Amino acid sequence: MDRRKFISQAGLAASGLALSHSGFAFPLRNTDRKIHIGIVGGNFGSGFYFHEDPNCIVEAVSDLIPERKEKLMRIYKCTKGYNSLTELLTDKKIDAVFVATPAPDHFNHVTQVLKAGKHVLCAVPAAMTLEQCNGLRETVRRTGLTYMMAETSYYRQNTISVRDFYKKGAFGTIFSAAAEYNHPGLETLYFENGKPTWRHGLPPMKYPTHCTSFLISVTGERLTRVSCLGWGDDSPILKKNKFNNPFWNETAFFQTNRNTPFRVEVNWKGALRGAERAEWRGSKMSFYSGQSESDEEIIVRAGDEIKKDDGGFDYKASTTEVYKPVIWWDTDLLPAPLRHQSGHGGSHTFITHEFIDALINNRKPAVDIYEALAYTAPGIVAHESALKNGESMKIPSFD
Repeated sequence: MDRRKFISQAGLAASGLALSHSGFAFPLRNTDRKIHIGIVGGNFGSGFYFHEDPNCIVEAVSDLIPERKEKLMRIYKCTKGYNSLTELLTDKKIDAVFVATPAPDHFNHVTQVLKAGKHVLCAVPAAMTLEQCNGLRETVRRTGLTYMMAETSYYRQNTISVRDFYKKGAFGTIFSAAAEYNHPGLETLYFENGKPTWRHGLPPMKYPTHCTSFLISVTGERLTRVSCLGWGDDSPILKKNKFNNPFWNETAFFQTNRNTPFRVEVNWKGALRGAERAEWRGSKMSFYSGQSESDEEIIVRAGDEIKKDDGGFDYKASTTEVYKPVIWWDTDLLPAPLRHQSGHGGSHTFITHEFIDALINNRKPAVDIYEALAYTAPGIVAHESALKNGESMKIPSFD
């Protein structure tokens, strides 16, 4: 099957919805096989549930900072801790590694893991440059090992619902979409003990995947062109950052291979509501996700009733309804031990299970190397466009 086609799914009896989107072809596991995983990175890496998956054993953990390493050992009930990724990769019992290290290190760390003969799950984004995107793809191809990117927006509860609506044809044609990731106050993480962290000056569009995945994971489209503008205020905080980035916020206007317009905003500073949300607008139905997980989500359906607007002109009135979300993590999409709330909109247990299940069943994970680069590379080009004052630029394909 072509990697860009969705995997056929079994029906979801618990909710009465027949899911058919990529990432949920979870056959029953009639196997005692265990995947022995190593976890590297004590911050983000501590928020997952590999120790709860019936077919996984956390073999070892690692962090350069002893306190973080000990935290990982406590959370995962693991007695084996290494002082570095290099040390961990010498452990022959480890089948796969979760790389939850800083974003600029992902390319080098994932490459090390693959060359050591181990499968890899990596935090977002996949890479920082187009050259790294190409190198990562070639390394995955050459080794034949499994690569998965841990994109949380793919497995948010509302995104799962939107994928189901899309596969059923409820949207009609999606003619435009928008997504935003707002993290105001990010500069508080720019320095630690007086020294710059990896986040210092990180260009917003080099961290695009929480937004780009909202459209790509639903329709399978690819982003092909972009024009992007950035905003900065000459703040001294941004001076001398290693990215030479002058922007706090960036807004990109993407074109897809189906000519769908897609607006993406990634914002680090300003009078903003924190958000990881999207809007999918269709000819028959549109879906507007809430500003936060506690906010109402809205479905708008095209209508035929003729009404008058405030100017006295006729228009066809749409209908609006509050969407009652399906709690997907509390269904048989997950093994019983993983059916609980988790980080980033309930996505962490799904990411845990998808990676282990893909290895157990020798199949491609939903967010494989090609999907990961389709989420990542457009942001890299978008930032280059912003540096060129919005110049329209072509996005290379890595499929």
